[in-house]
Amino acid sequence: MKKEYASLLTPWKIGNVEIKNRIVLTSMGGTNLLGWMEKNHFDKEGARFILEVAKNNAGLVLPGCQPVYNPMLGQWLHKNKKMFRDLAAWMPEFHQTGAKLFVQLTAGFGRSFTISPMMEMLYSNKALRVLSKPFMDLDRITASASPSPNRWSDKVPSREMTKAEIQEIIDSFAQCAKLLKDAGVDGVEIHAVHEGYLLDQFTLNYVNKRTDEYGGSLENRYRFAAEIVKAIKQECGSDFPVSLRYSVVSKTKGMREGALPGEDYTEVGRDMAESEEAVRFLQDAGYDMLNCDNGTYDAWYWAHPPVYMPENCNLEDVQHIKQFVDIPVVCAGRMTLDAAAKAIENNTLDGAGFARNFLADPAWFTKVIEDREKDIRPCILCHNGCFNMCHYKGVPNEQELSDSLHLARCAVNAEMMQWKKHYIKKTASPRTVHIVGGGIGGMEAARVLKLRGHNPVIYEKTSVLGGTFIPASSESYKSKLRDLLTWYRREMDKLQITVKLNTEITDLTQFGSDPVIVATGAKPRVLRSVKGFEKMIEACDYLNGAPVGHSVAVIGGGLTGCEIAYELALQGKDVKIVEMKDDLVSQKGVCLANSSYLREWFAWKQVPIYLESTLKEVRDGGIVCTGKDDKDFEIPCESVISSAGYVPAPIAQKNKNVFLVGDCSAVGNLRTVIWQAYETAMKL
Repeated sequence: MKKEYASLLTPWKIGNVEIKNRIVLTSMGGTNLLGWMEKNHFDKEGARFILEVAKNNAGLVLPGCQPVYNPMLGQWLHKNKKMFRDLAAWMPEFHQTGAKLFVQLTAGFGRSFTISPMMEMLYSNKALRVLSKPFMDLDRITASASPSPNRWSDKVPSREMTKAEIQEIIDSFAQCAKLLKDAGVDGVEIHAVHEGYLLDQFTLNYVNKRTDEYGGSLENRYRFAAEIVKAIKQECGSDFPVSLRYSVVSKTKGMREGALPGEDYTEVGRDMAESEEAVRFLQDAGYDMLNCDNGTYDAWYWAHPPVYMPENCNLEDVQHIKQFVDIPVVCAGRMTLDAAAKAIENNTLDGAGFARNFLADPAWFTKVIEDREKDIRPCILCHNGCFNMCHYKGVPNEQELSDSLHLARCAVNAEMMQWKKHYIKKTASPRTVHIVGGGIGGMEAARVLKLRGHNPVIYEKTSVLGGTFIPASSESYKSKLRDLLTWYRREMDKLQITVKLNTEITDLTQFGSDPVIVATGAKPRVLRSVKGFEKMIEACDYLNGAPVGHSVAVIGGGLTGCEIAYELALQGKDVKIVEMKDDLVSQKGVCLANSSYLREWFAWKQVPIYLESTLKEVRDGGIVCTGKDDKDFEIPCESVISSAGYVPAPIAQKNKNVFLVGDCSAVGNLRTVIWQAYETAMKL
């Protein structure tokens, strides 16, 4: 291990509980020990993940948050005693790792509860609302400090919680904490005066308009969170540690409107001055640790940083707030080990929080300790597998039900939280498998085949492995994607997989009866109906280095087009975006944290966006578009980049010996490519 990281291995204390090192797994939905959005039970899949992280040298482990009142089926967590007995039986195995476990309990989601189209239908129809109440009481689930709009939907507003409901939640926190203590859990974390969840909604002036003892003054607005920790301490004793998930600054301009790094804005939520006072109040109430970042659901990219956010984006604020308390402080949010180690060594931070890293590679910190950092499969901050709750104009959370019910899967690690479906099984009949295409799909298929005992051979028509992932990872801010590409190429070398570069395959008959995996990707959709289309530069050509002028029009406001426009703007180019739909990035699978960052960044930087507009003609020096009013307008520009999507480009059709993988089968994203490649390699 690098000597610069030595401080990460030093012990520290939360109350009287000693933690062996400074690495903290912070909670993620889907990594729950007591079930997630389902009937509460001891969750063996969640326990497997938690145990794997503990075995791989995490010091403090925080499973996914457990609602004390389950939104699904209206269950109170403390009433299911059997699962706490099951947890108690498992705890000795966990403690053998030397890690400590704090279970995160949540009061709920309030106006941040993710509403789907199905939920809108249930709520909007009075009869269905009554019928669905026993298993999904949306009126109660979304209740908040005061009447307020839902983050995701205009059709399911939040009502004001009653004081009786508040007390019921406080009592349940205390009972749950006692059951967890009796089960051998080392502490609890309260979720959360953080990220705009229910407890945070009570603290925030722009949401809380109450006039009773839970509204108005700072003491009143933070009263709910204070009464929870006091109730837990009374039930469990003063020596049972209670952490608080806490957002230092809200970074919020208004409902559904965040503030970006570096933006000058007026804070409507918790600013630093209030935070300095609030943390002292919360410490005095009884909290033993603050687990910190920034943001709200209205500024979601702070708590769930996409690749566009800077590294260590929350660290400066967290280090500042540590000066106002005597309890330990943890920071999360694109943390780097270098920054974390330095801060801990300088006593400006106590613990470093990591989450998605453990999904991509549960052994990543073990590899750091063993000086095997090149072997770490990197998280690329995409949210495609772990948290792809998607939202755009006129649409609430557009997410597959399987994703809603199974968070914490991983785009780059097909096995994560899918161990029953995706696992390496040695083959009894080793075969040579020919793989046409050396992109990510081809390399993932080869990797799994080799681990199973087959002999994969990759044929790549260019001089380097990577395919379209090379241009896809080329933008300046995508170093994590380039790290993944490096990891895959390294895996090909480590596993001694045969790779034939500069070899184009057009005829599969040469392989006889051997199985063939076709991973040739997709080709760009060409807008041939547009006059002058040949003057455009295709998106991948630009990303591969094709030059553009100072003023550039990007045709297509999906994720690829927006990321290209973002890169151009970062370079100081004069960029415009033309999009046929009524919003940017209006596509499934793109997390709101990612898409809202791009939309709000373009608005902040006043990048011209032409929605509901269609490209009609490309001329020298500009383009002609048709707007939603059917009137033509011109946009002057020196270059035009086409990002109009892609269509599958297989070199053969699927049959009993030929398998299609990735975009040559159906255009998707990195997750669909990797998962399909894994599954195909399992079948052979």
